[in-house]
Amino acid sequence: MFQTFEVTSQREATPERVKGLRKRMAQAKLDAYLVPRADAHQGEYVPPCAARLEWLTGFSGSAGLAIIAKKAAALFVDGRYTVQARSEVDTDIIEIASVAPQGRIADWLTATLKRGQTVGFDPRLHTVAEIERLQNSLAAKGIKLRPVSRNLVDRLWGRARPPEPTTPISIQTLKFAGRSAQDKIADIQQCLKTDGHDAVVLTMTDSIAWAFNIRGADIPHTPVALAFAIVPQRGKPELFIAPEKLDANARAHLVAFAKLYPPAALAERISTLRKANKSVRLDPTQASWWFARALGGTRRIARAKDPCLALKAVKNSVEIKGARAAHLRDGAAVTKFLAWLDDNAASGSVDEIEAVRQLESFRRETNQLREISFDTIAGSGHNGAIVHYRVNEATNRKLKTGELFLIDSGAQYLDGTTDITRTVAIGKPTPEMRERFTLVLKGHIAIATARFPKGTRGIDLDPFARRALWAHGLDYDHGTGHGIGSYLSVHEGPQSISRAGVAALEPGMICSNEPGYYKEGAYGIRIENLVLVTPPEPITGGDRDMMGFETFTLAPIDRRLIAKDLLSTAEIAWLNAYHARVADEIGPEIDQKTRTWLVAATAPV
Repeated sequence: MFQTFEVTSQREATPERVKGLRKRMAQAKLDAYLVPRADAHQGEYVPPCAARLEWLTGFSGSAGLAIIAKKAAALFVDGRYTVQARSEVDTDIIEIASVAPQGRIADWLTATLKRGQTVGFDPRLHTVAEIERLQNSLAAKGIKLRPVSRNLVDRLWGRARPPEPTTPISIQTLKFAGRSAQDKIADIQQCLKTDGHDAVVLTMTDSIAWAFNIRGADIPHTPVALAFAIVPQRGKPELFIAPEKLDANARAHLVAFAKLYPPAALAERISTLRKANKSVRLDPTQASWWFARALGGTRRIARAKDPCLALKAVKNSVEIKGARAAHLRDGAAVTKFLAWLDDNAASGSVDEIEAVRQLESFRRETNQLREISFDTIAGSGHNGAIVHYRVNEATNRKLKTGELFLIDSGAQYLDGTTDITRTVAIGKPTPEMRERFTLVLKGHIAIATARFPKGTRGIDLDPFARRALWAHGLDYDHGTGHGIGSYLSVHEGPQSISRAGVAALEPGMICSNEPGYYKEGAYGIRIENLVLVTPPEPITGGDRDMMGFETFTLAPIDRRLIAKDLLSTAEIAWLNAYHARVADEIGPEIDQKTRTWLVAATAPV
């Protein structure tokens, strides 16, 4: 629970492990083998027993895919992880490649393999859509894909592989959930009826947690339980979960509306649906290829999005009220931390690990912290340029005067999930730091103040955050914002403010607003608040109602990093109004010493 800092890199073991994997590939008559980051649920975060990619390559990021061929190997990552991957992976053995463009993985395979050769994969660890795309690309080159029932990395890992988690589940009561599980299941069944589907297979752990009003601790920092579910159009849903996770209270909650099965029964129940020739809904972008095969092939499934995605993305009034309370509580803790940092960092005695621990301690003092929502990103100087940097004992460094410190963190409370990033000047920042921080701030304000009509997608708003940076020839290689759950995953779809954000934004959705800039080898900048999509309202003189954003996150933005001359009058007005609100709402929640610091930190620009 919470964050650890031991050195976990497997880099030194990579040569021997890749050699061992190639031996098993030869035994299985495979010419290449796919090793994804994903587990059977395709979640962003995985339990230790499913951390196959990290065990094999040393790469600890949350997204990636390795391909091991007989004489070559590559790790494919996106722009968030290119710097991190180079530092964690033995590049003498495994080359680092970008997943963009989309055809790059297939291109690498077709360039490396010959016609007639075979690529193996674990059918439980790759989505239907992923395998279909790869099959289509490789077929033209005469290269075959072959499912392998027993994972080759697991065979190599052997008895040292951690066991499957069996942590007990808890109930997310109406006080925090706002709606009963029975009502949520009814909504899912109505979706099935409307779309003409007999049943849906739920594979995403956060969808199941939301639908059944349960929470767990099987995955670090994300309160979900590893489980699968089948929801029929009529009748009780079926939940496939390890019995040892259910105490008397949890069992009583679930049997009131659901049938319970152990995970081993899933294959038989899927087979029953197949034999009954049912129309079974499966999300091809989330469900593993194993399900499609078990149902009789991809042509026999009803291809549609997981219905829980859209339903849980729009928060109800209880969840919104809880999110506001969680952010007020969390904002007070973060403000205490920022005040502490100002008092101590310039001395040169504070390092990244101490900063992480101190921030966590302020959150613990609320007596309502359940967990952090992800491993805190605490990058000083050049470490801040690693977008998803995770400090450990080997990389830990002191916060030094003249550098920037980027800290991205979040918390899990029963009433809400938080995620906030602040970039802080340690000592006097350079003119370049101030300029680029302000350009990022302009993008942040552009999103915070955006007004937009019904049907607007995240891809439509993403350029708002980048315009000021683009004008200076700068950019960042991650999305501007992601959805967020209600005491659930810190990254939740379908909404996002990004180049891939094609889902329409709807009132009640919560997103992050986090533009950034990263100068490799020097510093990183990111400013992140969470925002709520608000209902359409008229604008004076306009003829269409417009939605907007309400900012939830409350904590000061470092005024020392602001180049005022780069801000417009309207931008200065937003910043001053935001800081006035922070002072007004956070002030009563903190001690007098911190309040004095807060008054200065939120003074008008």
